[in-house]
Amino acid sequence: MMGVGKSTVGPALAERLGRRFVDTDREIERRAGRRIAEIFAEEGEAAFRRLEAEAVEDAGAGGAVVALGGGAVTAPGAMDRLLERGPVVFLSADARTLLERIGDPSSRPLLAGLDTEARILRIEALLAERMPCYARATFAVEARGSAEDVVDRIVDELGGPGRCTTSGEA
Repeated sequence: MMGVGKSTVGPALAERLGRRFVDTDREIERRAGRRIAEIFAEEGEAAFRRLEAEAVEDAGAGGAVVALGGGAVTAPGAMDRLLERGPVVFLSADARTLLERIGDPSSRPLLAGLDTEARILRIEALLAERMPCYARATFAVEARGSAEDVVDRIVDELGGPGRCTTSGEA
């Protein structure tokens, strides 16, 4: 989910596991030559989701740690494909924590133009809508504390740094 800390935890986890890190949102922006907010504004969410699906499909090659956009797992068959590649980690946090971490919502197309209470309601609705997909993750880790604390919990769930030897995403 947006604001949960994927872009902070992901690189730290990749370093710990000796893998490369891929942030699919940054990859989409690189490929499109535009910010995600611009893609949403100019072409709509459906166009963004197509670009996202391509980036997700390409990102897992070579056993990378991949940070996915919060809606990436809702595409039909996406979670099945991700789970075939390796462990999938759901970083969890409540709506208020997510909103605090997001900061300026203008770069978040799904929250832009909403007041604070409406943003919280929108985040809660997105969480509820996406939870059936998130619940299919290999495991969930609460995204509280420092990035290193979260990485420690993920590595513990993986069974230690030596156990995670699959070629899939984490």
